[in-house]
Amino acid sequence: MKLGMTAGIFTGVLADFERELKQLKEIGFDCIDYQGFVNTQTPLYEMSEADFERYLTAQKRIVDKSGPEISQVHGPWRSHKCYMTEEGRKAELDYAIKAVRGCAILGCDRMVMHPVMAQGRIDVDHEALKSVNRAFFLRLCEVGKEYGVVICLENMPFPCQCLARPRQTLEFVRSFDSEWLRVCLDTGHCAVLGLSAGDSVRLIGKEYLWALHVHDNDGLRDRHLPMRDGVLDWTDFGNALQEIGFEGTLSSEVKIPPTLDADGRDRMLRSIYQQAAQIAGKNS
Repeated sequence: MKLGMTAGIFTGVLADFERELKQLKEIGFDCIDYQGFVNTQTPLYEMSEADFERYLTAQKRIVDKSGPEISQVHGPWRSHKCYMTEEGRKAELDYAIKAVRGCAILGCDRMVMHPVMAQGRIDVDHEALKSVNRAFFLRLCEVGKEYGVVICLENMPFPCQCLARPRQTLEFVRSFDSEWLRVCLDTGHCAVLGLSAGDSVRLIGKEYLWALHVHDNDGLRDRHLPMRDGVLDWTDFGNALQEIGFEGTLSSEVKIPPTLDADGRDRMLRSIYQQAAQIAGKNS
């Protein structure tokens, strides 16, 4: 099992990306969860196709030179209000398709995506929303197949949504019967819904569990805390990964406070690595 960390938020400065990767490699991380496609309001999405490919190819050279490797990419995410109209969904799908192409340029074979949601609403026609999701992810799977990128659907922390719980996510993914759609399990989202992250791993199983977002919280809010700073049973989670023979990346999605200075950031990253190594059963 490899150890990963979120990295690569778009700044437009390649030297920033290189410094970040070198630091993570020196600490011991094997992989990153690339975050450059998350914010659709950056110049990255406004680039011409040629400039888009040129920029990402330059980042790929940095990865090949400095490591760690990119084990997964987080796809675009905006306010879920964007998904509530046909025009909004088309725009978001266009962003996601561009991110899939970018994922392939970076040499990564899996991209995490949130479902289409009506966040904050309880008066939702769940069957209609499932139909919207089916159309959205059918198209995304077609693009994923074209570029060799598996789409990993993530469970959510919103109990009123029809694709929030790991069981719902798994059933939806299975209904496609497609090798281009799998599951990303977010442990913090499990905690908000009062679910066991370990039991969720066992439920999804090795065949469908292709990505992880690993972090903790107080069981109330999605706070992206370090492991063991919240309510989750990390011993059981680590045992579950071993039981199913998980061979992917234990990818930490812990929030690093922007107010930390360089030394504080380094200390926090080292602590995150040590916790992840312990959970994965590695010598730390």
